[in-house]
Amino acid sequence: MADNAANGGGRRWSPWSIAAWAAAALVLLIPLIAMQFTDEVTWSVADFVIAGILLLAVGIPLELVVRKTGNAAYRWAVGLALATAFLLVWLNGAVGILGAENNDANMLYGGVLAIGVVGALVARFRPPGMARALAATALAQAALALGALVAGWGSPESGPFEVVALNGFFVALWTGSAVLFGAAARKQPPTDAGLVS
Repeated sequence: MADNAANGGGRRWSPWSIAAWAAAALVLLIPLIAMQFTDEVTWSVADFVIAGILLLAVGIPLELVVRKTGNAAYRWAVGLALATAFLLVWLNGAVGILGAENNDANMLYGGVLAIGVVGALVARFRPPGMARALAATALAQAALALGALVAGWGSPESGPFEVVALNGFFVALWTGSAVLFGAAARKQPPTDAGLVS
């Protein structure tokens, strides 16, 4: 009890946690500094706010998972899933995956993310269900890429190779997270009903 009072009533920040939050701050500082030296980088206040919200949407859940569970595979799975979602939103918003960023077909990637979020909620964040949710997310990403190739949604800006390569990259990341959740499920005691502890 005295130890808890001495460190503010909760767990102390780990060096990894401090490094992760510092890296998130650096992500916001890089464009701010670049704007002082070049006209090529032009972020508005709204751009910084959106980037900050995205970083918090990744950082806070990851911080909670790291504090809640000791299962390393589960931590890595959550980290990879959140990082993949962040990259998908960031890349899609910045330059677009299918053609330019203003191509309406890029809005379909919101459905890929929705499958992951709904799947996680249905699974109640338990590893076996999370593995299935992330596998479904990978399949949704692959199906979207196939649909884009057939319909020619990214043309002429995004050729077939670019569509396959970018989407294949995300499919691999979603699949990697699903595999890690599967590994976490094998390490989890069968009587544990909630989030991995």
